[in-house]
Amino acid sequence: MARFIEFTGGDVEAYLQAQEQKDLLRFITCGSVDDGKSTLIGRLLYEAKMLFEDQLTALEADSKKMGTQGGNLDFALLVDGLAAEREQGITIDVAYRAFTTDKRKFIVADTPGHEQYTRNMATGASTADLAIILMDARKGVLTQTRRHTFICTLLGIRHLVVAVNKMDLMGFDQEVFQRIEADYRAFAKSIGADDVTVIPVSALLGDNMINRSLNMPWYHGPTLMAHLETVPVGDDLAEKPFRLPVQWVNRPNQNFRGFSGTIVSGTVKPGDAVKVLPSGRSSIIERVVTHDGDLEAGIAGQSLTVTLKDEIDISRGDVICAANDPVEVSDQFEVEILWMSDEPMLPGRPYLFKSSTKTVPGTLEELKYKVNVNTMEHVAAKTLQLNEIGVCNLELDSAIAFSSYIENRHLGSFIIIDRFSNNTVGMGLIRFALRRAANIHWQAVDVHKAARAALAGQKPALLWFTGLSGAGKSTIANLVEKQLHAAGHMTYLLDGDNVRHGLNRDLGFSDVDRVENIRRVAEVSKLMVDAGLIVLVSFISPFRSERLMARELMEDGEFIEIFVDTTLAEAEKRDVKGLYAKARRGEIKHFTGISSPYEAPENPEIRIDTAKVTPEGAADLVVRYLKEKGRLTKA
Repeated sequence: MARFIEFTGGDVEAYLQAQEQKDLLRFITCGSVDDGKSTLIGRLLYEAKMLFEDQLTALEADSKKMGTQGGNLDFALLVDGLAAEREQGITIDVAYRAFTTDKRKFIVADTPGHEQYTRNMATGASTADLAIILMDARKGVLTQTRRHTFICTLLGIRHLVVAVNKMDLMGFDQEVFQRIEADYRAFAKSIGADDVTVIPVSALLGDNMINRSLNMPWYHGPTLMAHLETVPVGDDLAEKPFRLPVQWVNRPNQNFRGFSGTIVSGTVKPGDAVKVLPSGRSSIIERVVTHDGDLEAGIAGQSLTVTLKDEIDISRGDVICAANDPVEVSDQFEVEILWMSDEPMLPGRPYLFKSSTKTVPGTLEELKYKVNVNTMEHVAAKTLQLNEIGVCNLELDSAIAFSSYIENRHLGSFIIIDRFSNNTVGMGLIRFALRRAANIHWQAVDVHKAARAALAGQKPALLWFTGLSGAGKSTIANLVEKQLHAAGHMTYLLDGDNVRHGLNRDLGFSDVDRVENIRRVAEVSKLMVDAGLIVLVSFISPFRSERLMARELMEDGEFIEIFVDTTLAEAEKRDVKGLYAKARRGEIKHFTGISSPYEAPENPEIRIDTAKVTPEGAADLVVRYLKEKGRLTKA
């Protein structure tokens, strides 16, 4: 029987100090649906005597009520806290539990097995040192088993324990276990996972959980608990170079200015030379401060505040690091992505990227490949769907201080956030910075935008006409340009159909291609605005994200969104090109308004209701708006 903690009297302070000095193992359980993850954790908690009497009484009552195990205890009920989980018999959320034996402290995350909740599994794995990957002995190695294993290795989990569960349902057959073990080890070897321990168990009956199973005398390896208590842990974070991502600039009064955060690696003490990145400024640590007073030194994992001898401009998201071994700085990377949203990842679409304590806008470029988790084959793809993993380049709007994920989990990982819903849609790991990021510099020029605009007698602007096909965008834009040209203004009209004959002739009409279509046009428009022109863009541009991307390329007041608002029914009536009729017959795929969505502007600068305003009247409205905003200095 494993020896679990029990206080038998004596020096209480010495006992408590001994408990505090135990090392901590963080581990997760993962695997496919109904492999027995919650039952396994419940059994460990029960055997570890970590249940109070009222919890045990409630477990007995719930087990009788649910009736899933006859008259026996259903250990899964200790962990499956959500009502939906109990009703469906699956784990949805990540459930954390802590327990202690006489050898070690543990925090376990019970993660979901269902494919729909792989994102939750990745969340639990991001802080774990070890993963228990369960397999149903009746089913063997499944796709979800491979996916979870790959995610664990991707996230840097070094120790893998494969618990081949429900051996009782297979008559504790040695050949069944050996076949599953061979299949799994072959897969693990293909992805470079070499620290693998495979244990046959019955979580329900307790075989090889705490005590060696009498039903499987042919197994000579450790029990699950014995392995958990002895597997080597201990981060080497304290031995690595000092890194402190700044979470908060601590300024309680005018006499104190400190920088607060959690040390993610290394140690720090007064007198240490440090560098602040990405600014590159240097200084000396003056004090290491906590709520309980100053420390002689701070170590990895501690949350604290440091003060510096010099006044340096430091903000949230900056990283204070060892001066003789600083982190890198870049705005372009090769990254691995796990996509976690039902909406696909679209290269070129602007997202928010949160790395450590800093959030920066950016875009994911075209996928290099995605990974087939069954064969580990690199597969060509344009986008990533839910739970798919791929490699691509990431381009941020500003540089960040970082480390590769292999070197530092905290500074080498990020989450991807949708800019409109604020949902986390993906997570990623930084492989390395792209060399081109350090070799490309902005070239200063003497003739600037204001000089060009003054020569043209106008203030440059981007008039962005958006609306359904057939709404009248091109007609109105053409009338506006004619009026501006007649008044002596320098203009250029970029029409959706015309641009697809040249610049964007290689693009189709999938969501991915639509995003790239708008990205290119926005960049061209930026150059034309910089040339001092008034640029008119007539594109359906169905997605708010891409219109926001175009807006953010311009200076304040330069981007003018014009929503040509026409009902779908009215647009179909006009249908000069016959496109809606073809789309209704299924001859055109990804057609906006029929088989692809149109996201109407929420707060456009100008809204034109074509049911109430003629094209000529709409053009007059736009020109009048430009005059009121002072864009037409000649008029």
